[in-house]
Amino acid sequence: LANTRYSILQEEKLLRLFRAQKPAGLIVTGINQTAESRAILESMNCPITQIMEIGDSPVDMMVGFSHYDAGFAAISHILEQGYRRVGFLGARMDPRVQRRFEGYRDALKAVSLFDPNLVITTSVPTTVTLGGTLFADLLAKTPDIDAVFCVNDDLALGVLFECQRRQISVPRDLAIVGFNDLEYMESAVPSLTSVRTNRYEMGRHAISMVIDAIEGRRPQEPVLDLGFQLMVRESSTPQNA
Repeated sequence: LANTRYSILQEEKLLRLFRAQKPAGLIVTGINQTAESRAILESMNCPITQIMEIGDSPVDMMVGFSHYDAGFAAISHILEQGYRRVGFLGARMDPRVQRRFEGYRDALKAVSLFDPNLVITTSVPTTVTLGGTLFADLLAKTPDIDAVFCVNDDLALGVLFECQRRQISVPRDLAIVGFNDLEYMESAVPSLTSVRTNRYEMGRHAISMVIDAIEGRRPQEPVLDLGFQLMVRESSTPQNA
């Protein structure tokens, strides 16, 4: 078990280490491997499942969902509720987060509402405190925003806390939508809308696919799309204000 902490060079190093250990199977997070990492994976004589995302070119097998589609769906929901100045808060900005941003951008471009001034991102790791800080920066730059899409739930919770400090009513004055749907999103006051990503099921399917392949039962379809669910709650439904 190893954590690359989003470092592509660390991933290459760890894959070389794992290849030398001759594993019976391997699960790898993400689909954005470097050419070197991809070559290492393709040289391994074992079943491999990439998780957390789907794409057109699996090394072997793949289970996840489209982050682009999830981002697009979240913004479509916000627009359907009547909000028009939709901000984007992003941290770390790894490839999956970047695809969420692309969904955000394209959903707004489709209705001629995309404004790059509404985008605040940072490469630092995410925290709840960071969510409040980024939201404060966004408010200072564009005080007319009426909704915020956060790339994860930590940032969304930080935005809610900052709104409470500033006496900004959610969702009357500002809608908030997060991503991943962690347990506290439902228990927050008001409850927070988020994109549920079925991460437990991804892990369960990933290991089942590897074990089945080891035992000679390879799946007919190597790419499994588990989809996502938009969990609509009080923070993005203005009629509940």
